[in-house]
Parts: sequence; structure tokens; C-alpha cells
Amino acid sequence: MLDRVTLRGLRARGHHGVFERERAEGQTFMVDLVLYLDTRPAAADDDLTRTAHYGIVAEEVTAIIAGEPVELIETLAQRIADQCLKHEPVEEVEVTVHKPDAPITVPFDDVTVTIHRTRG
Repeated sequence: MLDRVTLRGLRARGHHGVFERERAEGQTFMVDLVLYLDTRPAAADDDLTRTAHYGIVAEEVTAIIAGEPVELIETLAQRIADQCLKHEPVEEVEVTVHKPDAPITVPFDDVTVTIHRTRG
């Protein structure tokens, strides 16, 4: 069983969406991550290089949110998962993208897409 490193509420302004208004005005997106890895090597040697550096991961994720626009939050989630899996210790990742300002005409709290990806 793998250990977990969890980051919740990462946020940045992005210009993702199907509608022109979303792309022009932008909106805040939030991301929750669960990185699955074996933390024993890092703990045994007290060595940051043997685990997922969550500060770097957070910076990479917010750069993706603020970066090149996509139409679907499913695509955004996949890009984030792909980046997380580039970190050698990370074997699996769960990504939840929140779009609390989605263009929905009825009252709502949040829209999310959650994906789970594994290395390979």
C-alpha cells in the first residue's frame, strides 16, 4: 500500500472554458491533489530528494492552471496528473479540479472533476 501526500485548495486564475466569456475574463480554479508514493526511503534518510517536493508540485500545478487555456476541466486535470507523474517517487495521483464559477444558470456550490492516474 502506498503512502499519500495531499495538497488541498491550490488556486490560480485561469482562462479555461468552452465559452468566449470564460476565456476572455478568466476565473479562479482550485485543485486538490493526492500523490501516492512510498515515503519510506525519504523518511529513512531524512532526504527531500527521495520524496515528492510538494512546494515544487504546487508551483507546477498553479502554473498549469494559469497557463495555456483548454476548453474542458477534464483536460486540465489530465495535464496536472501528467505533470505530477513526472516526479520519480510518485506512482499514482488523484486530481480534483474545482470550477466554482462555472457558467451554470441555477444555484450551485461547485463543479468538480476527479481523475485517478497511475504511472505507465
